[in-house]
Amino acid sequence: MTSLVGSHTKYAVRNLRGLVGAAVTPLFTRHFHYTEVARTKNDFSSTVQAKTLLDMKPYEFVKHMKKNNVKRCFVVFDKASDSVLASNEIFSDLKTFCEKDKIDYKEHEGFFLEIGRRSGALLGAFVWRTNRGQACGGIRLWNYTRLEDYIRDGLRLAYGMGVKSALAGLWAGGGKGVIASPEYDISHPGIRKQMFLDYGDFLSSLNGCYVAAEDAGVVVSDVDNVHMRTRFTTCISEELGGSGNPSVATGKGIVCAMEAALDYLKMGTIDGKSVVLQGAGNVARVIIDGLLSRNVGRILATDCNEQQLQLTERMFAGRHNGLLELGLVPVNETETLAKECDILSPNALGNVLNEKTIPNIKAKIVCGAANNQLGKPDDNKLMADRGITYVVDFLCNRMGIVNCANEAYGRLPRDPAIERHFDKEYENSIWQMTHRVLRAADIKGVTPVEAATEIAETMSHELHPIWPNRSQEIIDSLVRSKWHESV
Repeated sequence: MTSLVGSHTKYAVRNLRGLVGAAVTPLFTRHFHYTEVARTKNDFSSTVQAKTLLDMKPYEFVKHMKKNNVKRCFVVFDKASDSVLASNEIFSDLKTFCEKDKIDYKEHEGFFLEIGRRSGALLGAFVWRTNRGQACGGIRLWNYTRLEDYIRDGLRLAYGMGVKSALAGLWAGGGKGVIASPEYDISHPGIRKQMFLDYGDFLSSLNGCYVAAEDAGVVVSDVDNVHMRTRFTTCISEELGGSGNPSVATGKGIVCAMEAALDYLKMGTIDGKSVVLQGAGNVARVIIDGLLSRNVGRILATDCNEQQLQLTERMFAGRHNGLLELGLVPVNETETLAKECDILSPNALGNVLNEKTIPNIKAKIVCGAANNQLGKPDDNKLMADRGITYVVDFLCNRMGIVNCANEAYGRLPRDPAIERHFDKEYENSIWQMTHRVLRAADIKGVTPVEAATEIAETMSHELHPIWPNRSQEIIDSLVRSKWHESV
């Protein structure tokens, strides 16, 4: 098999045998390569004076709140006045941002911020259109350089969860939780627990306008700690009655979408195809497993986390027959996206498909689990112009929210409410919706993003059959009761 990394790579390659010991078989060692590169660290000067709240680092914003004796704030869209409202005039920068932004703010119903009582961490909950039901989406724990990055991520992810749930036929709206990584070390389990207990208290105070789950930087044990302080969360561990880690369902959904796209394009099946994965974590391992079981031709998976690569290597040792390569790459590396293959699968963070990376993409299909893969919607036009078929992220990576959306209704072995998303008959299945979106794009002469967005936006306006606009009513009540002052 020809290496997907290629002999021309500029990175030094070292054998995995030295990393994992003599237990690796000679055959496995010959075909399993590790690409190692030097990492660089961004140097952000702390001497620059922030001009607005949005320019502040999240921990500086926390200090700003404390200085003004404020522990909570909100920014909401008031339908009665058709305007954006902020809880306090000191947050006018956030209000102005939402009024003027044309990229990520899409008349969200609101977002709420709080300083964790135990941890001092900045906690956020973002809510987009909830006509179809309560705002649902995972909690993300991430390191943000500026408050604007934090706000934009929350807004964009909440919107993504809303359209994703709509396309999946779920009675749920768009929501996202975001925790800005504190400036102190949270690796100690006790310290980390305090932060997620805080998030549970925060959720309870919001009265159920947003129901949380698990996302990047968060594991099931973290969500269990959230659950200790609130009922408004899902993805808790199975021993507590939850659905557990959603990675398995998400990975199966991505493989299903790959098969649907190949079928629509009359490219056959996964058998013999080449696939490149950016990211080799929990979801990617499920994708790899599914691809190998379908006789994939070859796989390259890269990651910036050496531990993730080692876990992936151990999981597939002795069973991939030389079809799998792993590459260690630096943070923000983009050369993986330029590898020649049939299917490119972005499974790390978003904003990787943009005007800088798209001209170098050599794949025929792009289909991955990462949220918000496009730098901006227009970037899909760049891919379409180059003959690249994009399976929209919020269409194919739905299964995390599907897996936990109906947790309160109990569990069944091979639950039909979940399994139907993988079949070819259910009208909202991944197979059917992938065909529907790609067909609409071709018929209307638009991009898959435009086609998927039009379908999802239409579906997102449908009212929940029992609890229409419930979350909006809760948000209105939080504003009236002066939620921001009740701490």
